[in-house]
Amino acid sequence: MLPLDDTRAIEAARNEVLKWAEQRTAGRLPTAAWSHDSFDHLSGGRNCSAVRLTSDDIDIWGIRAEDPDKGVAGRIWTTEIAVASQAGGRGKFTLRLIVGSPEPTLAIEPHVPGVVLHLIRSPGLFAGNFRLTSKPVVIRSEDHARLFIEALLNPSRKLPIIALSVPSSSAAPETPLVDALTLAKASAGLALVAVVSSPVSWALTERFGKKLSVYEGAARVYLPGFTEDANPFGGHDLILPERLSSPGGPEAALTRLRWIAATGSVRRLQLGIDVLPFAPLKAQELKKKQLELGKIGATEQERLATSIQQIDLLEAGLQEAGRWQEEFSRLHAQAEERAETAESQLKAAGFRIQQLLTQIRTSGEAPDARVALPDDWSTFSDWCDDELAGRILLTPQARRGTKSALFDDVKLAARSLLWLANDFREAKIGGSDGSLRDRILEPGIVNAHTGADQFDFEWQGKTWSVEWHIKNGGNTHDPKRCLRIYYFWDDSSQQTVIASMPAHRRTGAT
Repeated sequence: MLPLDDTRAIEAARNEVLKWAEQRTAGRLPTAAWSHDSFDHLSGGRNCSAVRLTSDDIDIWGIRAEDPDKGVAGRIWTTEIAVASQAGGRGKFTLRLIVGSPEPTLAIEPHVPGVVLHLIRSPGLFAGNFRLTSKPVVIRSEDHARLFIEALLNPSRKLPIIALSVPSSSAAPETPLVDALTLAKASAGLALVAVVSSPVSWALTERFGKKLSVYEGAARVYLPGFTEDANPFGGHDLILPERLSSPGGPEAALTRLRWIAATGSVRRLQLGIDVLPFAPLKAQELKKKQLELGKIGATEQERLATSIQQIDLLEAGLQEAGRWQEEFSRLHAQAEERAETAESQLKAAGFRIQQLLTQIRTSGEAPDARVALPDDWSTFSDWCDDELAGRILLTPQARRGTKSALFDDVKLAARSLLWLANDFREAKIGGSDGSLRDRILEPGIVNAHTGADQFDFEWQGKTWSVEWHIKNGGNTHDPKRCLRIYYFWDDSSQQTVIASMPAHRRTGAT
């Protein structure tokens, strides 16, 4: 989006786009261009065209510029830009970069076109409530950390935030292991880049726990929709400092982060809604022109010429739609392959976990006998991720419940999860029906059917029936004394999934 001062900001944005486009074409753009009217400027491979559509409540100006690559023969870059205003709303700027090339693979380092950097400087661009910048933001104080956490958790945030932490041993306290300035310029408008200085990394750890924080030189991508109870293995990519410190590590990480920002924008934005392509705007203009020619009694030849333009445009649009369909089919196939690989690896990991547990029992030891239990709820979810990975999985709802828990015996809750991770899991894998009805874990703690408190739970695209819970005795729902761990068994991953804990869950029956 453009600044609130729509009229001047929109005019300034269109002028900046025209200056940028004129540098990439041959000769000067026609006079109509600088009046922000429709025009066609043909210059042998460096063509540039614009269209202007207006009505009572909307004004859309779109431009398409072609630019052959200076280093690779046959590679052509096409940039489509739209600057629009709507009555009662802020101005809108969208950009679409298309590349055509005979190359079998495209070996490039993603970078936004220079015009984006020009517009960020003046008149300025916004993504929701966030003002865009082409420089990294340095988080160097407690106040900065507080505002940064608010930005990470902001539900209206539309762009990923790439957080680059600084090692505590660094002689340059604001210089991460990745080139932050290059990354910020390359992904301006696609992602927000922040440098988290070592002294304030603790604020992220304190708020989100180690599994969702970033520190000691690591880099993390916080996607839009991030919450403090997010799954630490759920897509918020983390690059460990060991990889960044290895030979070639910073360069490889820079490329990876640039691609994450670039491909994320393609997946996140919808063509025709978030991004305005040029062809439909041009088709709309030709349709309007055809109607006007009919009203003024234009010759058949004039009307035929306009119809041919429309047909050519539609054919080009169909070809482009076909290419996009092929690309999305390819991306879908890749995603399916990754999902199948991940599922196979998960099953292999579960099998390996079971092997190791059997070896421990054979040696005469009890699994987890030496595991230290957490002392307070602030470290509980991290403890689960560290000690029970592959056996117990906390859903976001359960993570949120542990963050705000009032139950006063944290270690009792931890011992209950250890029972699910070992005795219960062993029974399920061994073919038990899994009820283990009224099994007493320890005095006063029982595994029981939920009865009238049974509920359905949405998890990973499926609806699960939560029929079992671990509970302590006593007829009380006082959150300080009442323990309830609601769970279900996922046979595909051979894990117990915790739907809710540690408080009693209110239902229609209670």
